[in-house]
Amino acid sequence: MCSLSADRRTARSSASCNLSEKIVKGSHPPVRSLKGAILLVAGISILHSPWAHSQDKPPAPAAAPSFSEPMVSRVELRLTLGEKELDVVEKGDLVTVLEERDSSFLIRTHRGVKGAVEKAHVVTLAESVEIYDELIRENPKAGRLYTLRAGAHWARREGKDALRDFDQAIELGYDSANAYSSRALFLTASGQYENAVEDFNKAVEKGDRSESILINRAAAYLQMNKVDEAIGDYSAAIALNDKNAGIFQQRATAYKVKGDLVKAAEDFGKAIQVSPTFIPALMGRGYVYFQAGDHAKAVEDFSSVIKLNDRAEVAYNNRGYNYQLLGKNPEALRDFDKSIDLNPQYALAYQNRAWLLVTCEDESLRDPKKAILSATKACELNEYNDLSDMAALAAAHAAAKEFDLAIGIQEKIVERAPEPQKNLAKQLLELYRQEKPFDPKLSAASLDDSKNTSDGNANEDNTEQKETAK
Repeated sequence: MCSLSADRRTARSSASCNLSEKIVKGSHPPVRSLKGAILLVAGISILHSPWAHSQDKPPAPAAAPSFSEPMVSRVELRLTLGEKELDVVEKGDLVTVLEERDSSFLIRTHRGVKGAVEKAHVVTLAESVEIYDELIRENPKAGRLYTLRAGAHWARREGKDALRDFDQAIELGYDSANAYSSRALFLTASGQYENAVEDFNKAVEKGDRSESILINRAAAYLQMNKVDEAIGDYSAAIALNDKNAGIFQQRATAYKVKGDLVKAAEDFGKAIQVSPTFIPALMGRGYVYFQAGDHAKAVEDFSSVIKLNDRAEVAYNNRGYNYQLLGKNPEALRDFDKSIDLNPQYALAYQNRAWLLVTCEDESLRDPKKAILSATKACELNEYNDLSDMAALAAAHAAAKEFDLAIGIQEKIVERAPEPQKNLAKQLLELYRQEKPFDPKLSAASLDDSKNTSDGNANEDNTEQKETAK
């Protein structure tokens, strides 16, 4: 049995030592640094922090520990097996929590050794700033401590303090590849992509050409619209590890941004080959098939997502719209209804349902009154800021022969429409003034169908992508 003792002052608690090591949950391996330094999951998701562009927000309250994130030792911990010392976790070092028990955590140290530790002896990253304050007062020239405190500040959403600590660490001479790559992650998350790339480059110059470095630099390049550079880094990362579905998925996204739908579909397919249940790749390939006009294949991929997660409202919406394009209107309507049932706040599904109820060739499915309710809900959810919601509402009123209401809404659309869409908006307004219903043929050449489905670019655990309206 192995055990962890806290600075020899507490009783030992035991845990089995034969547990296998498991990669931290995520689409990419964790960014591993020197002992005790910051662990972050690599990948595009780092770019989308909810506070990436606002570094002055107050610290968030301490939350329950997430087992995909490290925790911090409050005291020195010694891991032993009988009389043999297996590892020492110093005060301020990071450990990974594998399992929560009544009064203890099963942890893994940076070296991969596992053992149990009392809950009182570790804290979340957001709670650890004061630990590093104390350690830095004792060792003000220890650059590594500043990088650790930077991670703690970031966990508390204190972005400026985090970057200041990274700068201080490097100024003190802690200029290892890890110091630059870690700072680069924070610069990326704060939207400073050019500076992030410079730091990633310095890390590479210092000998770190790891998979994680390449993935993260690629993500920064992609945000800078340097798509070819991003693809190059993803390709280099794949050369190091062709069993990581997430890298293929991200390179596919880069190809999609570039407009190369063939290569995008190929890479999404490779990701699916590596991991057949990888939802982001299935969502992404379905969206690419949709963009390429292969709606039957799009339906297949979105159906596969639904088999894996029958509460994926985005997949239902996307499949519904592709069913509609295939002329399978009853199936489309069922999917829109299901999407709304799963998420009553999903504006895009309400809008799509409204359009179907107005424009469906099958008169038995047309329902202007229900279309008005659906389009009104979409408008309310988006606070009447989405012109496509309003266009659906105007069309629904016209279908119900409520032309005065249709004209009033369409006039507002004409006032607010961007120049490329203004001509179509005016033509529809003229139709309603002539007391004629919405004409799908008139809009076919002008409407952007890609806005009626949600992009398949997402994190592994979340099938809900950012929705954009028609």
